[in-house]
Amino acid sequence: MFSLSQRFQHVSNQALSFAIFAAAFVVASTWVQLYRDNVFSLNSSIGNVNPHINVRTSRYYGSVNGKPKENIRLSFDLDADLTPLFNWNTKQIFAFVTATYDGKLKNGVKSEVTFWDTIITDKAEAHITLENLKSKYSVWDLEEKLSERDLTFHLHWNIQPWIGTLIYGKTTGQTIVGIPERKVPSKNQNKSTSESR
Repeated sequence: MFSLSQRFQHVSNQALSFAIFAAAFVVASTWVQLYRDNVFSLNSSIGNVNPHINVRTSRYYGSVNGKPKENIRLSFDLDADLTPLFNWNTKQIFAFVTATYDGKLKNGVKSEVTFWDTIITDKAEAHITLENLKSKYSVWDLEEKLSERDLTFHLHWNIQPWIGTLIYGKTTGQTIVGIPERKVPSKNQNKSTSESR
């Protein structure tokens, strides 16, 4: 005859085995549904991108030893339907717009910066249609100038499920915008301008 501790261990082992099986079933069915809905090929449109470049010498904007740094803010339009990302195991979706560009990093690695993000907790809010949206973050490059570069914009998403690991992806649409060079007036030009006044 089993003792009380043996019975408790047997019941707890059965419960743990069932919980692991149920969690594995939930994760597998979530992936099947995502592939069936073709979520890794969702399209988005990022348009009307207007970069606003300021040259700052403040440490708050990334300047070191008074050396000016380019500070870029954007306004853009965004249209994306992320409703297929929601299923019975989706807690919330984290969506964010990034820009990649060729940097000075070795091995052909591209630099990537984030300009905007949002958290979507309801399927009714997953169809994003925004016009003249201001970037949440101003970005400066600590290694080099961002001007005279082409920025490639993407909309990324991250599904945070109730059960399972985070699922990452990005939409297929992309927008390439060339950033014009912003010339920084030299100290000599500033002096001559003030003297002429």
